[in-house]
Amino acid sequence: MAEISFAILLLSLATIILNINADAGRPAVFILGDSTADVETNNFLPGSQARADFPFNGVDFAFSIPTGRFKNGLNSAYFQAKLLGYEKSPPPYRSTVNFSHYSRTRQTLKGINFASGGSGIFHLTGQLPFSTPNGGKQNVIPLTEQIQHFASVRNSLMAAMGPVPTLRFLSKSLFFISIGSNDIFEYYHSNNKLSKERFLANLGFAYENQLKVLLELGARKFGIISVPSIGCCPSQRLYSPNGDCLEELNDHARDFQSILCRLSEEYQGMKYSIGNAYEMTINVIDNPLPFNFTNVKIECRGAGRLNVESICNPKANLCPSRDNYLFWDLFHPTEAGAQLAAVTLFNGPTRFVAPINFSQLARA
Repeated sequence: MAEISFAILLLSLATIILNINADAGRPAVFILGDSTADVETNNFLPGSQARADFPFNGVDFAFSIPTGRFKNGLNSAYFQAKLLGYEKSPPPYRSTVNFSHYSRTRQTLKGINFASGGSGIFHLTGQLPFSTPNGGKQNVIPLTEQIQHFASVRNSLMAAMGPVPTLRFLSKSLFFISIGSNDIFEYYHSNNKLSKERFLANLGFAYENQLKVLLELGARKFGIISVPSIGCCPSQRLYSPNGDCLEELNDHARDFQSILCRLSEEYQGMKYSIGNAYEMTINVIDNPLPFNFTNVKIECRGAGRLNVESICNPKANLCPSRDNYLFWDLFHPTEAGAQLAAVTLFNGPTRFVAPINFSQLARA
């Protein structure tokens, strides 16, 4: 009898919280992807080498704590959540595993972050070969496994609220996905004999299947962020004698953008926004001063040419005016860059996010 009473109480509380979220006009936010959205997920992988829980990462975070974000401070996941009215970004899934059933349900009704730095659309992207140190241990959590984690969360909601309320809740929730760069990096810098066209077709097919799974699980609103101009990252500029963008790699990113647009148009009942990260990034690189950036080529820490010829450690050079730098490290934008990206996705015109922006998606 006590167990039945507790179950009824849990169901009532979950329903109340769901109604509160709906009344406040704040959809839950579920985030999947790579290091652009990771909020400490990889800290929970003991064997991972794709971690950022060391200085100078987090130098502009509270108390200069390296939280595991690939950033000097906050990332785009935080800024998107703030724009939607939340105090902070959803926590990593791994941190909720030991929550009480009630606490986890309550958090789920606000959202959870599944993103893992270094991960990709393909299952093996970002994983370490068995021949390397820590090989065989999990280095990253691929998108397929992130979706499995979401399925587990969905099942918990089903048990707490029942099928109909759960599916109604999920249909109003936002699913932000930012992934694909690592797949393209690995392909481009490997000895893979597959043609670019066939590789991108396979990548698009894999992504399509993963979107189908999310749709089958009840997701309906997707904010999909494309691959940015990754050929302009400091790590890739190093391949150019003049420090120019690696345009061949940028071509891969542009072609993948067209694949995403095609996929999103094919599914009825799916509401979506495609963030054109390529166009957003190039716009800043070509016109940095209106955005208060004075350096869009080199990373904000390190040493040597373009500041990328040494690993990051507490003895590395650190730029004093980090808000004036677009890039924090070899691949990732600074907190200022992440905030600009989030604001553009949320309120930007169709040049940067289409057919609607993220704020319109939230209200759709």
